Amino acid sequence: MIQNVAHLLRARRFLPLFATQFLGAFNDNLFRTASVMLVIYGIYRDATKEATFSAVAAGLFILPFFLFSALAGQLTDEVDKARVVRIVKSVEILIMIIGAGGLMLENTVLLLAALGAMGIHSTFFGPVKYALLPQHLSGDEVLGGTGLIEAGTYIAILAGTILGGVLVTRTPDGGYTAFWAAIAVVGIAILGRITAIEIPPAPPDPAAPPLKMDWHIIRASVTLVRGTLHIRKLYLAILAISFFWAMGTFLIAEFPPLVKNRLAADQAVATLFLATFSVGVAIGSVAINRLLRGRVGARFAPASVIAMGLFVLDLYRRVRQWPVATDHHLLRVSEFIRVPNGPWIVGDLLGVAIAGGMFVVPLYAFLTITVPKSETARTIAANNIVNSGFMVVASLLFVAAVHLGLTVADALLIVSIASLFAAWLGWKLHLACD
Repeated sequence: MIQNVAHLLRARRFLPLFATQFLGAFNDNLFRTASVMLVIYGIYRDATKEATFSAVAAGLFILPFFLFSALAGQLTDEVDKARVVRIVKSVEILIMIIGAGGLMLENTVLLLAALGAMGIHSTFFGPVKYALLPQHLSGDEVLGGTGLIEAGTYIAILAGTILGGVLVTRTPDGGYTAFWAAIAVVGIAILGRITAIEIPPAPPDPAAPPLKMDWHIIRASVTLVRGTLHIRKLYLAILAISFFWAMGTFLIAEFPPLVKNRLAADQAVATLFLATFSVGVAIGSVAINRLLRGRVGARFAPASVIAMGLFVLDLYRRVRQWPVATDHHLLRVSEFIRVPNGPWIVGDLLGVAIAGGMFVVPLYAFLTITVPKSETARTIAANNIVNSGFMVVASLLFVAAVHLGLTVADALLIVSIASLFAAWLGWKLHLACD
């Protein structure tokens, strides 16, 4: 199975898509991390505003998935998927020019506008990314290809997160600048458009019945979700993935404010948290392919998400035990690691992410092989609609909870409890499909 995975990285039917996805995820997270770090450390000086911006930024990025996934799924199944990728990557260049302006001018309106636009960009790229896999890969390569895409995505997230944090630098007057981050996001968007040229054609299935486009976004979304969720296996898989991303939204939204306001650490430590999470999901994405030996299934889903919840619970315990800062000094990475609970917190984050990757990757592969190839993009789009609904609700609940006095540390306990329901869904899916 390892050879099956490795040889894909040399194949034109996979490598250009992998590279384009990698660069897109890299750029997306470079921009998002640079934006959040600039706002939290360089613009705002208020814990509630900082937590709110982090959650609103996440919510704005996710909202387009809820609104436009039905259109994206319909269009992707009806036209050449490689052409869709090239159009989307061209638009990314324009979006990143706006985002670069927001970074240079320290303008939160431009930053949020670009984050929302990148959400629209990702809404159209998501279905085509997964729909291309069963069209270009053989049946026994789909799980390995999905695992590589997910692992590559999270390695890209790692690299983009680190660079996004590094490129927000402190100025001699004590402020922060993101000039080089602005230059980088535009350059990487251009590079991603170049790699997209090499993706082989992926025309719609000529045997598939013609699809009548529905441009009414609400009606199209309801119809698409209804047409997908009546299949019990897909219903369970999509619900399980949605709970995973709702929990992930809680975690990722709270990392920067948690690091600054509870752990009293600087932006390098916040970057370390996000990077550790990315590495862990990449490890889990590859490890589950080894455990399942290329066979798509949910056998390890319940144990994986329970392990995730236990790591989150231990993270909550250690954050609660963290000493309260008595001065305004923010800990650097070297200082953070020397605090007794510091390495254990990083270890918990790694465990959360590894278990999360092992949980979610087989579920995505399951979505792509359960339906005919002519319906793959619409199935992924239906999944994205439900996922984004859960994630938007999670972001709104996070904002409301913070304003009602819930600390970001206490939000960890909510995630740990929610993992029990995700484990139950994983068990039901295992019984239904294995």
